[in-house]
Amino acid sequence: MKKQITYAITALFVASVVSAATPDKEAIMAKVKGAWQAFKNKKPDEFKKVVDKDLRCVYAEGIQNLQNELDAMNKWEMKSFTISDFDSFSDEPDVVVVTYKVAIDGTYDGKDMSGTYNTGDVWKKEKGAWLAIFHASSKAETAATPAASP
Repeated sequence: MKKQITYAITALFVASVVSAATPDKEAIMAKVKGAWQAFKNKKPDEFKKVVDKDLRCVYAEGIQNLQNELDAMNKWEMKSFTISDFDSFSDEPDVVVVTYKVAIDGTYDGKDMSGTYNTGDVWKKEKGAWLAIFHASSKAETAATPAASP
């Protein structure tokens, strides 16, 4: 019986340490918003503080790295962005997966890119700092209205 209680207390302790090590939802959402704000404001140094040097991004147009993102930053004229439906989960103390929608009002290289995008990121804790290591987004399509029955 003592062994079972010891195992139960140990498991509870480990679970509490792991949950304490992962950021809460609001903390990681603040990191996500910070990355978007730095990008919108065209502040590459601020952006690089919250993304890993080996960042990878996936878009319909192709796969990008950090330098591609920094180059794209100069082509964006983002008036505003709004994050909604934010969710996060983690099975590890140093990795967090987040999903959210982001509504963007802006242009890229003169082309209107306004709309809502379904987005996901992976964040990893390195040397005490949370950094984005992966980002993917795709523009949400408007659902087609079904044709009327004859």
